[in-house]
Order: sequence, then C-alpha cells, then structure tokens
Amino acid sequence: MTDNLPLRGKVALVTGAARGIGRAYALRLAKRGADVAVVDFDLHSYKDYQLEAASMRGDTVVDEIREIGMRALGFQADVTDATTLNEAVQQIVGEWGRLDIAICNAGGGVGSPEETRASIVEKDLVDVVVARNLTGTIHTCQAVAVPMKEQRSGKIVTVGSQAGHRIEDNGGYAHYGAAKAAVAKYTQYLARDLGPFGVTVNCVAPGYISTGRLAPILSAMGDAQLLDDVPLGRYGTPEDCAGVIEFLSSDLSDYVTGAIIPVDGGLTYS
Repeated sequence: MTDNLPLRGKVALVTGAARGIGRAYALRLAKRGADVAVVDFDLHSYKDYQLEAASMRGDTVVDEIREIGMRALGFQADVTDATTLNEAVQQIVGEWGRLDIAICNAGGGVGSPEETRASIVEKDLVDVVVARNLTGTIHTCQAVAVPMKEQRSGKIVTVGSQAGHRIEDNGGYAHYGAAKAAVAKYTQYLARDLGPFGVTVNCVAPGYISTGRLAPILSAMGDAQLLDDVPLGRYGTPEDCAGVIEFLSSDLSDYVTGAIIPVDGGLTYS
C-alpha cells in the first residue's frame, strides 16, 4: 500500500511561502506528513492579490499548515539578511530537533521588459534581483547546510526559472534570467560540495505558472501567443510544481542530485 504520509517525521523549511507557488510547496509537504517552517518578507502579502486572497483558508499559511494537522512556525524575514536566516534555522532545530528539507523559493523580479534588456538594464535593478534570487538562495542554503551536515542527511531544492535557460523573444528581464541561471549553477556546485554528507541538492525551473499574482499578467500578455510555445498547451499550476517538490523532498529522489528539472510543459525545449 502506498504511504500517503511519506514525509512523516520530517522537518521542512520553505522560503517565500506566504502565497503562490511557495505556499503550494509548504502545504504539499505538510499534507505528506512534514512539520513546516515558513519564511517570507510579509506573511500577509497574499492580500495584495485578489485571487490569492480568495484561496486562503487561514490568516496565514502557518494557520493552514496547522489546520492540516502538522506543526508550523512562521518567520517574517528577508532572505537577503543572512543573520536573520541563521537565527530562524537555529530556532527550527532548537524547537523540532532537526531539519530535513529546505525549499529555497524566495525570489522575484522587478522592472518592465523594455527597461531590463541586457544592454540597458540599470545597476539598481540588477542589484535588487541578484540579491533576492541568487544571494537569498545562497544565504538559505548555507544556513540549512549546517544542521544537515551534522545530521549527514538532507534535501535542498532551489528554485530557478525557465528564464534562466530560455531567452524571451523580446530580450527583456535579462537581469532576472541571469540571476536564475546563476541559481541553477550554484545548485550544482552545492550538490558536489554536500554530496559526501548525504545531502542532495536539486533545482526546479518553473515556466508559465498561473498563480493568483501571475494569472492576470499572463492573460494581459496574450494567452494564445504564450501557450503557442508550450507543447502541453496550458499554463502550469502551483500543484504541478508542488508534485516535483514532493518527489525531490522524499526518499524517491535519494539518488538524484545536481539536477535542474524544468516544470514548464516543454517550454524550455520548444
């Protein structure tokens, strides 16, 4: 019989978990039996997006995890602040005794396609995006590596993007694509570094995912044109991504490390 709680007894950390894909990751891990700590700059950021707010079943994702029946901790913290992240990880280990899974989801972009072409994007925009995506991921990975190396076990999943592997037709968001490409390569370096400690490190690279924030943006960009490049012919959902996260967090992926897995309906290779 298949175990519906394959993560029973595991402790997980998910950054950028207040809404969207990160929230889906946190809830999926809890539904599979893990206790989950979440980190986000603002645990109520879902309120800025009507579709996100309508889907919430609690004041924050922390409440939703507890409603599932698992333990939860919530931290309002900025992943670009290494000290705060280290303190959060220390508190998780102090209260729950271990840390088995880390999903480094926090990130995001700024700027319009027109102003973020490679030849003109301004340094201020580059600095913000690199800090949110690459630096924040490095801080998170370094913080969680401490207890995982001591345990000689663990699962780390970083979150890249199809933008890190595929250039958009308009050439925009160069800073974001470059930062996400760097996240993917850092993942492979970290996999080599932590392999001897029994820690796997992999990267998921989502494509066009219809979250409460992105759905209106994707529609405004033109559904037909965007989906013409997606062999499966539809946008992805947060649950599509969460399924891959579940696999990479479970024993089923024990011999998978250093992988970059597109979750994009075939967009990367179209």
